[in-house]
Amino acid sequence: MKPIIGIIIRKNQKRYSIKEDVINVFLNKNTIPIGIFNKDKELIDKCNGILLPGGDDIEKEDLEIIKYIYEKDIPCLGICLGMQEMGYLFNGEMNKISNYNHLKPDEKYVHEITINKKSKLYQILKKEKIKVNSRHKDYLVKTDLDISSISDVIESIEDKNKRFFIGLQWHPESMIKYDINSNLLIDEFIKECNNHKNKNI
Repeated sequence: MKPIIGIIIRKNQKRYSIKEDVINVFLNKNTIPIGIFNKDKELIDKCNGILLPGGDDIEKEDLEIIKYIYEKDIPCLGICLGMQEMGYLFNGEMNKISNYNHLKPDEKYVHEITINKKSKLYQILKKEKIKVNSRHKDYLVKTDLDISSISDVIESIEDKNKRFFIGLQWHPESMIKYDINSNLLIDEFIKECNNHKNKNI
């Protein structure tokens, strides 16, 4: 059976929504993506991994779910807001970006990041510097989680003691068609979801 990836769905202006490229990544990677509404812990227990997608503002319910995922060691990948929520839960502090970069029409990347060579992120990518996209309006100032990469702000966080607990400030799902690093990250997440599935059989 294919691994089941639970994607946290948030309500925005009286509608639940998720970006198409997030869904397509997991449909095309031979997994079963399902939406997690109302932060259903019973449904989360049936998933082999959880994706915390981008969004607007930190939500209390999301923090409760991240704590639950962390305690049960369910593979978790946080993207943009998802990463910020992961960091915020562990004694984190947030701030606003006054002038943040977005991709221009002819660009694939916005800036470069530097990866800590002792991090799990480095173990996956085997690179000290990579280029990423960027479209966030807030950033993580500090957290008790391990900081695995930086630019002028914290770009990724992790807990190496967990099966897979990694948060990324950028959006690999939007670069999946042309960026090898995005594919390596998603594939490693799915591999750990598979391992979690096999452990539960």
